[in-house]
Amino acid sequence: MADNRPEIRPSIRTPRARVSGLGPAHHGTREWWMHRVTAVSNVPLVLAFVVIVALMAGRPYPEAAALVSHPLVAILLILGVLSVTNHMRMGLQIVIEDYVHDKGLRIAAVIANNFYCVVVAVACLYAIVRVSLRAFA
Repeated sequence: MADNRPEIRPSIRTPRARVSGLGPAHHGTREWWMHRVTAVSNVPLVLAFVVIVALMAGRPYPEAAALVSHPLVAILLILGVLSVTNHMRMGLQIVIEDYVHDKGLRIAAVIANNFYCVVVAVACLYAIVRVSLRAFA
């Protein structure tokens, strides 16, 4: 049943401004758009990753490391890792927010999800940087 009582405190904000961003998860469409943007950016970045891996197939380590040490290749791999791990983090967070109903468990799961995605991203970035810089040594 709707509460039709008048507002006790006067406000200069419009009714739309008072309810802006107060959806079921208490945030607006920013996360939805970011999830779609990372999904679209993942397409060319994952295709580039597949091409890079195909070019490295069957090559000895020094040749593969030389390929990864090329600046364009390293930048594509780094962008791919950042985009994919961010997309993964947002996707898992959506699942957690939708299906974990206990507030404490939900907060713990979101924190664990963020921590896991950061660890995966840092490990991948470390590997890319280490391999790409070692080729110069």
